[in-house]
Amino acid sequence: MRRLASASVAALPVRVGSVQLRHPVMTASGTAGHGAELGAFFPLSDLGAIVVKSLAADPWAGNPAPRVHPTSGGMLNSVGLQGRGVAAWRDEELPGLQASGAAVVASIWGRTVEDFARAAALLADVGPEVVAVEVNVSCPNLEDRNRIFAHDPEMTEAVMAATDGCGRPRWAKLSPNTDRIVEVAQAAQRGGAEAVTLINTVVGMAIDVETRRPVLGAQRGGLSGRAVHPVAVRACFDVHQALPDLAIIGVGGVASAVDAIELVLAGACAVQVGTASFADPRAAHRVATAVSKWCQEHGVGSVAELVGAAHRRSN
Repeated sequence: MRRLASASVAALPVRVGSVQLRHPVMTASGTAGHGAELGAFFPLSDLGAIVVKSLAADPWAGNPAPRVHPTSGGMLNSVGLQGRGVAAWRDEELPGLQASGAAVVASIWGRTVEDFARAAALLADVGPEVVAVEVNVSCPNLEDRNRIFAHDPEMTEAVMAATDGCGRPRWAKLSPNTDRIVEVAQAAQRGGAEAVTLINTVVGMAIDVETRRPVLGAQRGGLSGRAVHPVAVRACFDVHQALPDLAIIGVGGVASAVDAIELVLAGACAVQVGTASFADPRAAHRVATAVSKWCQEHGVGSVAELVGAAHRRSN
């Protein structure tokens, strides 16, 4: 039997570029599965959107185990973007999401610009429930000796331009592991991105002091959770300050209404809940409920009035 949350989240409409969402809180890619898995815990249609795990044009096995390791302030993961590919998701997982009534954001990745273009093209004929495509440029680029796309403005612009074939709004998911994040965000916008998602994980590592070896099978991994929240706030603040007309989705360590509102004040118009869902599958729904309540208690009628408000106070 499905055990859903007892009360629906009050609508709090927001716009992310040209996309209208019923609420500013979404799931974060890679933390809510490929389909309707979290529907066992709350109505997926309550959230702004369900952002699915990143998909490539072709099946991909991912990294060797161990893939996940807890830290004092979150977790390290090195899953390596494992997945069965866009076509399998479109045919087997998407129907369940469509039936849930949720707004869906597909996430794609690739190891070359052409890989991204092929993944995007496979989404061209999906239904209107897929309201946007998040382009995960925070992955290795085989065309440039394994440099990360999102560390290179020119390559980021090329990827975003190449994904136009999806036929719907695109958001660029960017890496915090660069001092060029504003340049990259601007390049993503030039390439056609209506929004940027800030941030992806921070590169980290753990070593077992008994075996004296790296804990993760791929040695390095992505740090997420509470520890990266200040990094996400700073990234949102910097990009909004430089590019105030570019929509931002804030993600990183969101586990409460205060976390979400802090990212909005820094410049985000919507937020995503990620690592918190591993400890509590209802986390995104709980945060969405809390954000609606916070706005009501503070006399906030629209999230738009909060976006970037910290900049007005800091001048």
